[in-house]
Amino acid sequence: MIYAALKTIHLLSIIVWVGGMVFAHFFLRPATAMMEISERVLLMHRVLGRFFNAVLLSSGLVLVTGIWMIGRMARQMSLSGVKFNMPVEWMVMALLGVLMVLIFGHIRFALYKRLTRAVNAQNWPAGGAALASIRTGVSVNLVLGVVIVVVTLLGAST
Repeated sequence: MIYAALKTIHLLSIIVWVGGMVFAHFFLRPATAMMEISERVLLMHRVLGRFFNAVLLSSGLVLVTGIWMIGRMARQMSLSGVKFNMPVEWMVMALLGVLMVLIFGHIRFALYKRLTRAVNAQNWPAGGAALASIRTGVSVNLVLGVVIVVVTLLGAST
């Protein structure tokens, strides 16, 4: 029962994170392209601030639940006398997931801070540059997230 609950939390957190990146990258950003730079930077700052708070929670939940589920499986196998060999797709998921968290940390605590400083100073060109850097980081994380999903699903189907 607890495993099912934690796996559900794990998956819902991933949906929030990856789905939010898809929305921001493919729908929100292009829709703001025709706005004045000051309006665009202000809007993106507000939206990304809320989204990054959600991702901070989601990424923490993904890490905690993922570690717990792997540990539980290793413990169960050990108790039954079977050597635990983590599946390759789990290793890919864990390694790329940690990389995603690190990239997100840079986005949230360095790049978003740069965006906030630009907004506070009403330095719109600097805000635009910060948004471009954030977009690059989000693009990398989006690709990694999709790779994780594909590798995990293909591994589960074999």
